[in-house]
Amino acid sequence: MTASELAAFAALLADRTRAAFCLALLDGRAWTAGELARHARVAPSTASEHLGRLVEGGLLAEERQGRHRYVRLADARVAQLVEDLAAFTGRDPGPPRSLADASARSAMARGRTCYDHLAGRLGIVVTDAMTARGLLRQDAGFALTGSGLGWFRDLGVPLAPGGRRPVARGCLDWTERRPHLAGLAGAELCRHAFDAGWCVRIGTERAVRVTPAGERALGELLGIDAEALG
Repeated sequence: MTASELAAFAALLADRTRAAFCLALLDGRAWTAGELARHARVAPSTASEHLGRLVEGGLLAEERQGRHRYVRLADARVAQLVEDLAAFTGRDPGPPRSLADASARSAMARGRTCYDHLAGRLGIVVTDAMTARGLLRQDAGFALTGSGLGWFRDLGVPLAPGGRRPVARGCLDWTERRPHLAGLAGAELCRHAFDAGWCVRIGTERAVRVTPAGERALGELLGIDAEALG
């Protein structure tokens, strides 16, 4: 890659509207162009122009269903890049602008999805509990132990290593400033948490809430106290 190519790629995110689109898409879902336009508070024509650049640059993937155009982050590598950049900024966002803003920030910090895995305080608590129980190692990068692989099998979520995606990796959490579990294991655990009703999405952002069933399950499986999830 040349310096010009790197600069051109970096320019894709050097725009507030395009950055807002990518941050919104960290929820792992596909959004329509209209939804993203409303989210970023720009005109549909402006959103279409920016989305075209992001798709052409490889950051977003486009899907069409009938007359609707959907976009999502191209893959987990793009999600990692966006989350890492968000963590790298390290800036204090300043005081909340309203009670709704304060509530949204609190919910996002308490628990959210980072593309396809759990993040925020919830992600950190789960990661720490897995490490304390010998299911996950963090001493030389992130790696599931044999007990960890067995834990996933017992959960009914067997992992199949061998693809391009690592089984486990650390993802720096931009609110907690510590790594949480990502990779295949993080994605499968998050999927199971939603499928089993342990977590539910709240609001229109990436925030999630642990349900009473989730509190019981995480307590039984990982010894997590419900108060740590609040």
